[in-house]
Amino acid sequence: MIVFCGYANIDLTVGVPALPAPGDRVQATAVRQGHGGMAANASAAAARAGADAWFAGVVGPEPRSTAFLAALADDGVRTDWTARNGTLTTAVVLLTPDGERAVISQDDELDARHITRTVRAAREAGADWLYLDGYRFPEAAAALAEAAADAPPGTPGPGLVVDLDGCDGAEAMRTALSAADHAVVGRPLAVALLGGEPALVRAAADMDVHLVVTDGSRGWTLLTPAGERHDGPAIEVDTVDATGAGDCFTGAYCAELDRGRSPLEAARFAAVAAGLSCTRPGARDGLPDRRAVESWLAAHPTPEIPEPTRTP
Repeated sequence: MIVFCGYANIDLTVGVPALPAPGDRVQATAVRQGHGGMAANASAAAARAGADAWFAGVVGPEPRSTAFLAALADDGVRTDWTARNGTLTTAVVLLTPDGERAVISQDDELDARHITRTVRAAREAGADWLYLDGYRFPEAAAALAEAAADAPPGTPGPGLVVDLDGCDGAEAMRTALSAADHAVVGRPLAVALLGGEPALVRAAADMDVHLVVTDGSRGWTLLTPAGERHDGPAIEVDTVDATGAGDCFTGAYCAELDRGRSPLEAARFAAVAAGLSCTRPGARDGLPDRRAVESWLAAHPTPEIPEPTRTP
């Protein structure tokens, strides 16, 4: 059981010839609306991969939010712990013909109290994993500590997976890493906030976290607390829309951890899922199911696992 606590929103995707510079005026080539949000997308990706996925975000009481939750339910996601006393926010996605994008997101009303309630509910339900998005830190650390403090003795809480994209500064990212068991982050943000490869290796070891660094078509890197480094490729696809590919990666990664797979096996599965998700427009429509990922893997056998690179 995986509980996804974080963003839900409506994606307003605007096709543009090129991402505008300050002061530019560009003509939209297409405008479409669909369901999105980091945590919501990740929960749908996990459910399509066969996981028992629950979404615990904040939406509104209006029919649009009802439809949003119904779409998650159609994917097999449970939404019992989603609060409906807020607003279903909007994200504007600028998308170029070659798949490059820029995102303007609206803040939601998911606060520390909601995180604490969700952690308690997840623990009582026997959930194995809790997902949080990077926007929640550093404030989420106090909420996690509060929930842990009132746990009955000997009652373990769920493992924590954090999607670090959205972290606002190095302090937030380091706080999230210190709390997480597993973390996923895009390379540009990781390097900007933490530094280059040696700094990322040290962060994984010092924070005792499995850190997956994704880099689009250039592949991914798994850094372990023991100082091991595993590199993996992205699959080759004709990219239509990369919106939500990172969310798909994290959701599929969580699903594989929940099945008892190793972090390396989970990252390989997630990379295939994320690649396939780019072949259709929209953050949600392109999410593959388990059969599609396994079919791709069967057609492209994984080479023998090389010895990991070890960094002192």
